[in-house]
Amino acid sequence: MNLSDIQKRALLKLARATIHAHLSHQNLPSWILVKELKTLGEIQSGAFVTLTIQDDLRGCIGLTESRKPLPDVIQEMAIAAATQDPRFPRLGLSELPLIKIEISVLTPPEIVPDLELIEIGRHGLVVEQGWNRGLLLPQVATEWDWDREEFLAHTCEKAGLRHSAARDSRTTVYWFEAIIFSEAESVASPD
Repeated sequence: MNLSDIQKRALLKLARATIHAHLSHQNLPSWILVKELKTLGEIQSGAFVTLTIQDDLRGCIGLTESRKPLPDVIQEMAIAAATQDPRFPRLGLSELPLIKIEISVLTPPEIVPDLELIEIGRHGLVVEQGWNRGLLLPQVATEWDWDREEFLAHTCEKAGLRHSAARDSRTTVYWFEAIIFSEAESVASPD
């Protein structure tokens, strides 16, 4: 799956406009129904929307997989990141100008055949054991300068498991890749 810079900009604009419309109790503006988004309607993929203020996390919600069109997933996850991340209070309209939006469009998760094959910066991880589940996006390990073992340990921790649980026979580890783009990059510059 590839996304053009125009499509990436359109998705970032869609996410911001959706959050603004939701927080201000308005309808989404008609300009948002642009041709770039129509071509994205054929893509069905999981996605995460991450919100930061001055590089500090302010919200991050997503789906690993979806059967909905990508623009719909981005809208739902943008609202969820702004209003439903249990780690943070609901985003206020006054904070909207301060946030930077990052979108991660995910490939479907697959079982990791060998933990030694996990590549930092390339793979995101999902760890599952029983009802416990934790996910970390590919960029998290890079941002924190983790090696493979640290990445696995932190993903296990996110699942509420002990750090070594990835090597437990009751645990399933999945990997995925992501197309990651944000307003902080040149891709978000005006057309």
